[in-house]
Amino acid sequence: MMITPVYRFRDIERKPEYLQPEKCVPPPSRASLGTMWFIRDGCGIACAVVTWMLVFYADFVVLLVMLVPSRDYVYSVINGTLFNTLAFLALASHFRAMLTDPGAVPKGNATKEFIESLQLKPGQVVYKCPKCCSIKPDRAHHCSVCKRCIRKMDHHCPWVNNCVGENNQKYFVLFTMYIALISLHALIMVGFHFLYCFEEDWTKCSSFSPPTTVILLILLCFEALLFLIFTSVMFGTQVHSICTDETGIEQLKKEERRWAKKTKWMNMKAVFGHPFSIAWLSPFATPDQGKADPYQYVV
Repeated sequence: MMITPVYRFRDIERKPEYLQPEKCVPPPSRASLGTMWFIRDGCGIACAVVTWMLVFYADFVVLLVMLVPSRDYVYSVINGTLFNTLAFLALASHFRAMLTDPGAVPKGNATKEFIESLQLKPGQVVYKCPKCCSIKPDRAHHCSVCKRCIRKMDHHCPWVNNCVGENNQKYFVLFTMYIALISLHALIMVGFHFLYCFEEDWTKCSSFSPPTTVILLILLCFEALLFLIFTSVMFGTQVHSICTDETGIEQLKKEERRWAKKTKWMNMKAVFGHPFSIAWLSPFATPDQGKADPYQYVV
């Protein structure tokens, strides 16, 4: 049987001399580690800033171009409250996805003491990442941007300047969902506002001049349509990935399934928390995923 390059590399990792624990520097103690997780990547930081600016631009057009000049007070209050609530939840989800440790494996833990603490039995093997000198848990992959091995890494997303992994996938899913919702809401309001301006005098339907109003609305329409398509696709792929319990990298590499198969409902609860509640939709509720099992390093 032919061995694929992925499994050939895994076979090299199985050799005892490959671990070389004496060459690994022990990881820093927990007390010396900060609680803030932030990736210092120029491209990712720029993308994150652009994301926030685009949301603020949409909020500016929705409020000052469409809702504030409207004569229908109830329409303005309802839509303004709904849009700003969804925008706030989208930015809060983005903030949590960006600043939450996605499930980084301790760097440099491939030490002799740690390997001995696993109490390996005959026939059991562990995998070592040669890039960050870490003993890799099952289903962990190395991210070249974060420079760490990430548990259940799905992909690295520059828009949140972070990997999407075991600990922050919920926030990334909520971010894509809320961006898709405010994009759809903005498109609907732009459509109604154009109809209103065509029926009424253009000088009365906005506090800006007619040419400026048209340009602002067209830009918002283009932005909303683009992000509605993009985030809807991302939301769908993420939900499918969660339900099938197979990350994007595992699907791409077509890795052999070595973990227990669970129901779709159990997979959803593993990401969003137990039990099902309104907290699933909140970026402020941290899902209870339990403590990492040290023996998942062993295969």
